[in-house]
Amino acid sequence: MALLTDLINLDLSDTTEKIIAEYIWIGGSGLDMRSKARTITGPVDDPSKLPKWNYDGSSTGQAPGEDSEVILYPQAIYKDPFRRGNNILVMCDCYTPAGEPIPTNKRFNAAKVFSNPDVIAEVPWYGIEQEYTLLQKDIGWPLGWPVGGFPGPQGPYYCGTGADKAFGRDIVDAHYKACLYAGINISGINGEVMPGQWEFQVGPVVGISAGDQVWVARYILERITEIAGVVVSFDPKPIKGDWNGAGAHTNYSTESMRRDGGYEIIKKAIEKLGLRHKEHIAAYGEGNERRLTGRHETADINTFLWGVANRGASIRVGRETEQNGKGYFEDRRPASNMDPYIVTSMIAETTILWKP
Repeated sequence: MALLTDLINLDLSDTTEKIIAEYIWIGGSGLDMRSKARTITGPVDDPSKLPKWNYDGSSTGQAPGEDSEVILYPQAIYKDPFRRGNNILVMCDCYTPAGEPIPTNKRFNAAKVFSNPDVIAEVPWYGIEQEYTLLQKDIGWPLGWPVGGFPGPQGPYYCGTGADKAFGRDIVDAHYKACLYAGINISGINGEVMPGQWEFQVGPVVGISAGDQVWVARYILERITEIAGVVVSFDPKPIKGDWNGAGAHTNYSTESMRRDGGYEIIKKAIEKLGLRHKEHIAAYGEGNERRLTGRHETADINTFLWGVANRGASIRVGRETEQNGKGYFEDRRPASNMDPYIVTSMIAETTILWKP
């Protein structure tokens, strides 16, 4: 008799040309991820060859019950690390039946920014450092923390090793490998300052693909924590008090910044970001005021400042960039729950297209 695991791991490629496509989209909260699967003839590696689909938007907070149909447009394809074989994950965005993007579709406007010829010419690179916290499912308390209590103070946990310092490494490593399998340009992982908190990095990725890849990496993490019986939180300050918050530091460069003399372009870009500080903060994630306090490696939310190697700044420039006279900078303001479509396109719009 076959076991459940045997059936889950069935290799379909020897018996059928059919594959399973898991369509993924962002729900009504702007952070919740939804997905459902359909059978198609494969293999498929071009999203334009996939059929559009629909779902009940009244059940996701994205449409009224009397006119509930929302249409999924496939935008990017990744290999499915759960079903494997020729099966795929499909990142979609959402439209009305008339073809208008629904209000929660932030990819649509981002794609317009990234399709601007001036932006295309600058080949914007992004590297996004996605922090998150693993929580015990039934009590909503960080993984590895005593129930109703606290671990020792911060210090030994950042990049730490050992059963009393690193909680959830099996989940983190499973996620790392699953993202590599899927074709996401995940570039690393590390344990963070607060115990139970981790980070993965996606990049360098060009343009709209940065948002696609971060969202799919989040989806894969949600699925893995589902299997492990653990909850993943993207709250920017999951625990009050003397504990680090969670961000999504966004590293950025353009063709002009990467060329000789690019440091001057970087400084001009940072100046423009400072002029639009309030607009960026408003778009950089909910609850960010609980994180950006001027403590725990952050700048105060109402203050814009930049510096070389300064992790207490809004914008950090690396020593190597200063020495080489070219390179990239890091926007440290985005919260862990930010929408990468909004953040990446807004940085490009402000630094490349906006004329103050």
